[in-house]
Order: sequence, then C-alpha cells, then structure tokens
Amino acid sequence: MFKKGTKVYSILTGCCPKCHQESMYSNKNAYVLSETLKVNERCSKCDTKYRIEPSFFYGAMYVSYAVGIAFGVAAFVISNLILGADLIMTFIAIVGTLVVFMPIIMRLSRNIWINMFMSYDETLVHKNEKTN
Repeated sequence: MFKKGTKVYSILTGCCPKCHQESMYSNKNAYVLSETLKVNERCSKCDTKYRIEPSFFYGAMYVSYAVGIAFGVAAFVISNLILGADLIMTFIAIVGTLVVFMPIIMRLSRNIWINMFMSYDETLVHKNEKTN
C-alpha cells in the first residue's frame, strides 16, 4: 500500500508524482517555515515540471481545507471522546493541533493536488536506470 508506484507513497513522502525518485521540495523538513512551500521547478531525475501552470497550487487550498478538517476531527475524537476533556480543553486541543500540524497540512494538500493530475510512470524509472 505504501510502496513506490502508488499515489499514497507519493502523497505521504512528497516525492515526484511521475518517477518517485526525489522530493518535490527543496527542503524535506516541513518545519523549516521559510521553505515549507518551496517546490523545485523540475524533477532532476525525470524532468517533470511541478508547476504545470502559473498559480497551479492555488487549488491545493481547497484540499487544505478538507485535510485541516480531518486533523481537527481527529483532535476532537482523541481529546473529547477518548480522553474525556471538557469543551474548553477540546477546543484548545483542536486549535493546537491545527497550528502544530499546519506545515504538514499544507504539504499534504499540495501533494494530493498534484497527484490528482499526474500519475506514476514506470517507464521513466527504467529510462533513468539505463542513463545512470
């Protein structure tokens, strides 16, 4: 399920959606806030252009909303239903979760968005192996 060649692998690792050979991001650490959203222009392995058109990743804002809701619901379930926290503590847990995980949420939404438009191409991997 999480092996190379699947969309889930590309989404969770942030690697190139076409070849799964390298990260799309200039810095793999999402918590370097100045570089959280810096995407490489192209994949150095398969030459896939990540920004298909200007403002391509604006659509990821819609995905980010859904991913943020999922994180918020998870925080609610854990804090209120499992741990039995009161309403104020549950609210603090939800806000805290969204603040702490915001870089992850932003990257996940971009990864999901680009994987809606691109798919893994095994021929690119074999082509790269032959040239190396």
